[in-house]
Amino acid sequence: MNETNREYLKRINGVLDVIEKNLDTELSLEYLAKKANYSPYHFHRVFLTVVNERLNAFINRKRIERIASILLTEPDLPLKELIYKYGFNSDSSFSRAFKKYYRVTPTRFKSEGKKILSKIGIVPFSSEKYICSIDNSKQWIKMNGKISIQELPELQLASISRIGEFDKAGDMFQKLMEWGHQKGVLDISNFKAVTVYHDNPNVTEGSKIRFSTGVTIKEGIKTDGEIRQLTLNKGIYVVGHFEIKAEEISKAWKSMNVWVLEHDYKFRDGDYFEIYHNDHNTHPERKFIIDICIPLEKTENVKLEETKTIHFSNGNVNNDHQYAEGLDYHELIAYMKELRAFFDKEYEALFKLGSIYKGNPAYSYFSLTTEQLKKQKLKFVMVLDHKTLCFSICLSGQNKSIRKKYWKIFKDSDWNTYHLVESIDKSLSIIDHIIVKEPNFSNRRNLTEKIEKESMKFIRELNDILD
Repeated sequence: MNETNREYLKRINGVLDVIEKNLDTELSLEYLAKKANYSPYHFHRVFLTVVNERLNAFINRKRIERIASILLTEPDLPLKELIYKYGFNSDSSFSRAFKKYYRVTPTRFKSEGKKILSKIGIVPFSSEKYICSIDNSKQWIKMNGKISIQELPELQLASISRIGEFDKAGDMFQKLMEWGHQKGVLDISNFKAVTVYHDNPNVTEGSKIRFSTGVTIKEGIKTDGEIRQLTLNKGIYVVGHFEIKAEEISKAWKSMNVWVLEHDYKFRDGDYFEIYHNDHNTHPERKFIIDICIPLEKTENVKLEETKTIHFSNGNVNNDHQYAEGLDYHELIAYMKELRAFFDKEYEALFKLGSIYKGNPAYSYFSLTTEQLKKQKLKFVMVLDHKTLCFSICLSGQNKSIRKKYWKIFKDSDWNTYHLVESIDKSLSIIDHIIVKEPNFSNRRNLTEKIEKESMKFIRELNDILD
């Protein structure tokens, strides 16, 4: 164990002693944080990391265990007296909490307590368990994430807020996109879709957490119903880049907290947020490609790294270029639907086509996969850059490890027919090729034929090499 870990254990164990000796008194976050000589903002993260349990949940559990231990030795003691002594508001709330933990009512526990405890096999907190948890988190983040410390610029967002309704996030983003296109305020050149957490899930129940979904805007806006402007301030952040499933996002947040603590950095009171780089519904494994951003204090040991932007193609984009005159987002998406329908009809026996990704006003795309590519965990992706109006196709993979595997194979060979990306860390493609640079949307039939000819040539040549 390093000195930082020893210090965490020392302080948290001291707090655990305070809690266990004062279960019949008020134990606030502020009071316990002061005992640990941490700010409340820092303390609850350290506590969760060390004990692997939220502070309030731990205190409630210890109070229930204290009452249970008294019932084992003094079963005739009035239960109501114990309930109010240890801070529960009513008999019913205590009974629900007790049954959730011990799986039986307090009355039954009075007569069968010892037998019940032996079946549950409760494991007490230990420093060994903490070390194991830390090691697991460090190993997981090493396998699944790329961590950097960056100074992020200020972001202006159009946002919608909710309390606890996380299942509505998709609809909230869709409403913001439609509203932003209608008003013409979206920042196309620097587009980001963001979820901001205003409450900390370590100390606030999930059903009570207030959060905002937001999309970047290029100018200030006035409140329009539930849509309002939200500013994410410029500052130092630790940024974790992940390609993970929905159920792993919570683990990614916890592992990020562990990373911060293990490197002896200090949390800053600021906005904690996620930036999304894809629509997980179009990912072959329904994975999210996200950045998790945690604000840090600027201390001497914080060293900034160069900000890295993830591009789908080779990144050759003029950020000042807007949509071509006479074309808007909806017309570009309409053509992509037409193009996808063409490939679906003409090559039904060859390709399985993915849905059109419409989550970013800067580009749209859809995937084309064959049975052989599916076995290799690869796919072709047709991309339209909305700013340059450039059509391209690329070879991509289901995840970063697959992309890295095939990228290395091509890099180590003498094959150079098409453009190999410089680094997998900066791209979601392995090999890409521009099909049409200056499309003529007034003659869509001819445009579709050009795209078909160039893309099928690319696909055939890549298939031959992959075979």
